[in-house]
Order: sequence, then C-alpha cells, then structure tokens
Amino acid sequence: METLMILLIGVLIAVATYLILSKNLIRVILGTAVLSHAVHLLILTIAGVKKGNVPLLKEAEAPYTDALPQALILTAIVISFAVTAFVLVLAYRTYQSNGTDDLEGLRGQENE
Repeated sequence: METLMILLIGVLIAVATYLILSKNLIRVILGTAVLSHAVHLLILTIAGVKKGNVPLLKEAEAPYTDALPQALILTAIVISFAVTAFVLVLAYRTYQSNGTDDLEGLRGQENE
C-alpha cells in the first residue's frame, strides 16, 4: 500500500511542478495547493503504522496509528486552505487592477 501511495505522491508532485512553472497566475496558485497536499500525503505515508504496545493503554501488543502526524497534517491542511484562499483573492484583485493574469505581463517591463 505504501508503494501505491508513493507513486501517487510522485504523480502529484509532477503535476504541481508543471503547474507552478506555467505563466498563468491561477495555475501557479493551484500548483502550490496540489504540492501542499502531496506533502501532506507524504508525511502521512511516512508516519505509517507503528508496531508494539499502544501508548498509554494496557492493551495487547498490536499495530496502532500514531495520532500526532494526523493532527499536524490536519492543522497544515487548514492553514494551506486559508493561504490558498488569500492568494486567490490577491490574484483576483491583481486581475481587476491590471487586466491580466499572465506573469510575463505583470512584470512591468516590456523587454529586458
């Protein structure tokens, strides 16, 4: 199962890299959102299933899932959603004021 998740994470990182390298501002923003979700999946996959006794309980020895990476990823998802929403509003405002979302057109200089 971990191999399938690693392949999925690789595909997501490849898609995110493609989107980030484009000239369209919305694609760059979506690329950073996809990249952040790929990193969340990577952290969750690396955390994996632990072996040994369950912490703080007198249960029998069995595999368990550590709750700390899941809590950290949940927090990171909320933060990345808020940052993505904020950057989308900034992109909309930039489009309103400049009339374009092309990154080459937003540089301010015609020829360098």
